[in-house]
Order: sequence, then C-alpha cells, then structure tokens
Amino acid sequence: MLDTMTITKAVGGVCGALLIYLLGSWVGDTLFSMGGGHGGEQVASYVIETDDGDAGGAEEEPMDFATLMASADASKGERVFGKCRACHKIDGSNATGPHLDGVVGRAIDAVDGFAYSGALEQVGETWTPENLFHFLESPRNAAPGTIMSFAGLNKPEDRVNLIAYLESLGG
Repeated sequence: MLDTMTITKAVGGVCGALLIYLLGSWVGDTLFSMGGGHGGEQVASYVIETDDGDAGGAEEEPMDFATLMASADASKGERVFGKCRACHKIDGSNATGPHLDGVVGRAIDAVDGFAYSGALEQVGETWTPENLFHFLESPRNAAPGTIMSFAGLNKPEDRVNLIAYLESLGG
C-alpha cells in the first residue's frame, strides 16, 4: 500500500509545487518591482500633471428660481410625482402623508385630519413655490425633525417640474 516509492513521489510533488510557486513569485517580483531595493528612492515612470487652480474646475452658477419655474414642464412633473405617490394622494384623501392637491399656496400644517409633527413650521407659513422648491431638495434639512422619510430631489429641474404639476392640480 504505502511503499517507499509512493512516499517519495508525494514528497517530490510537494517540493516541486513549492519550487514552482517560489520561482513564479521571484519572476513576478522582478518584473513588477519599482527598483531601488530596500529604502531606495523610487521614481514614477510617468507623471500625470493636474491643474490645482480655480480656473478649470469652476462650478456653474445655479440658475435663479424664476428662470427655472419659467421652464417647468407639468407633464414631466407628473412622472416625478411617481416618487411621491407611495405616501401622498392627489384625490383629497390622506395616506401616509397628507394629500397634495391644492398644496401650492396652502397653509403649512393645514390639512384637516392629518397629524403633523410640527417640524414643518420651520419652512414658513404657506407652501409657496419657493418653499416647496427648498423643501423638496432635502426635507430633513429644510425641516429638521420632520417625520417625512423622503430623501429629496437633487435635480432642480425635477423639483420645478413637480411644483408645476402640483400647481396644475389646483385645489
């Protein structure tokens, strides 16, 4: 069963595999080393120069709210409203959140039968288009402590389109 020849072949196989592994490691180190040995100076083979000045990376100045609202599209806002539909209705009935028909121009915290957290009073007295624009960007930042868990709409175009859609619903 286990004779000397079988043991010799097994030990030889293990030693051969170890030798191939060490040889491959040595070749890899030689091919991909940066040179210099221990503690030697290492120099990059090429350098990518970048401009740290302000001229090239200047951020675009945001458009003012009136210009954005003038270009708003209510039909696109209806698609954006899909993100709101999980918590809000536009048929006059409340869901997880208050109904949003007639919200533009409505007093904040004014829907009967809905229990507000009180945090929305920080936004203002009425839901003007400007108040909605800033609130929809990040509800948690606009009204800290609000129970609304929506993360917000990053794109200003989405916000004004949604406001135009909500305005078109009337009240």
